[in-house]
Amino acid sequence: MEKEEQNIYNSPEYEDFKQKLRKIIGLDLNSYKTQIHRRVHMLKDRWNVKTYGEYFDMIKNDDKKLREFLDHLTINVSEFFRNDKQWWRMRDQLIPELIKKRAHKRLKLWSCGCATGEEPYSLAIISVVTGLEASTPVLACDIDQGALHLAQQGHYLRRQLMAAPPEYLSKYFTTADKGETYQVNADIKRRVTFKRFNMIDDSFGTGFDIILCRNVVIYFTPATKEQLYKKFFNALAPGGYFLVGSTEQIFEYKQIGFENAGPFLYTRA
Repeated sequence: MEKEEQNIYNSPEYEDFKQKLRKIIGLDLNSYKTQIHRRVHMLKDRWNVKTYGEYFDMIKNDDKKLREFLDHLTINVSEFFRNDKQWWRMRDQLIPELIKKRAHKRLKLWSCGCATGEEPYSLAIISVVTGLEASTPVLACDIDQGALHLAQQGHYLRRQLMAAPPEYLSKYFTTADKGETYQVNADIKRRVTFKRFNMIDDSFGTGFDIILCRNVVIYFTPATKEQLYKKFFNALAPGGYFLVGSTEQIFEYKQIGFENAGPFLYTRA
């Protein structure tokens, strides 16, 4: 079965499909591990599509199909303050230390692979709680324009906020539908700048104090991972922190230049 899969994934027809797809949405499937290619073909079967040409045309010409395709591949599922202990450490230790070290409250924060906005809005709330100035908004990036559109709206279900402290809910959100949905308040939304971004092809900025890229790089091939981790290292300011997902680990972090700063956390000395 595995050999049969590889024959499909290496076929000229699939290669043509991948090249066409990259041109319209900027997604380079060749940078991803086998599980992503499995998802591509599972959805093709689910849609009962016989040829790659038909598959591509459906994605290109139907916004709903494109949305479903991207959701199926990138799993745009998140929640506010996911892995909450990491957030409370950021609030209580990392950001206060950075404020003291920088001698100002204008920290540069980046949520890379922000999906539908739960992570950058969480970061924006933490920036308010810790007294950071709003003059440098949280940068929130994702390749999925549809996900960014949803993020900019700032509407969320109650289950997406289960880890949020009650005082944060009452202070930074307004409720609707008898408390089943929440809207991010305008002052928090103003602290986030959303941007479409392809982390494979686009240039990274520099001088970031905190970068979050969680549950994104795990889907890439080892060679692409190494390339990305080097780019994240170069994007950090000295003394800055890079936070990855709770199932991720940078095995070659020392060779890249990182120092381990705790579970799923790295720093640039």
